[in-house]
Amino acid sequence: MNAPQSTLPTAIRECADAVAATASGIRGEQLGDRTPCEKFTVAELLDHLGGTLSSSARAARKEPQPGEAAASAASPASVAESANRAAAAWGDPVAYEGTTEFGPGEMPAGLAATITLEELALHGWDLARATGRTFVISEEAGRVALGAVEQIAEQARTNGSYGPPVPVSADAPAFHRALGASGRNPEWAG
Repeated sequence: MNAPQSTLPTAIRECADAVAATASGIRGEQLGDRTPCEKFTVAELLDHLGGTLSSSARAARKEPQPGEAAASAASPASVAESANRAAAAWGDPVAYEGTTEFGPGEMPAGLAATITLEELALHGWDLARATGRTFVISEEAGRVALGAVEQIAEQARTNGSYGPPVPVSADAPAFHRALGASGRNPEWAG
């Protein structure tokens, strides 16, 4: 079940703002640091997030996705810009209508928006934790992010994007429960 569309654009914007603030504070000497997402260093996560957010903005605008592009290094500033462009694109109610091309192929536009929120929230937190910054979102945005993570968790575990769930108290903030559901330890310290 998709999050209500009235809250999804708001949560995407809030998480995009948090990602932009986090990315803007990343220093060059932090690029090789580990992140809670074991597959990525800070630099690799910036590259992944920059590419995903650019693709997300195209998906929201129903633009075709380019073929396999050569990998390019994303700077912290370019990731902040990509987060803002994706949030602006998903701020248009028309973006949620019909289907769109995103990730592995065509999907319902609402699912593409849900994945965008999940990417912003989880990987934004990954970047913040890896670089000693805080990633602050409201409880409401945390609840919407939790719904997004729960919606795609089974498939994400199957394809290796999520690890096994990490137990988190049922009365923990919603975003901490989202982190645990994605296989992240909310108390992670590099």
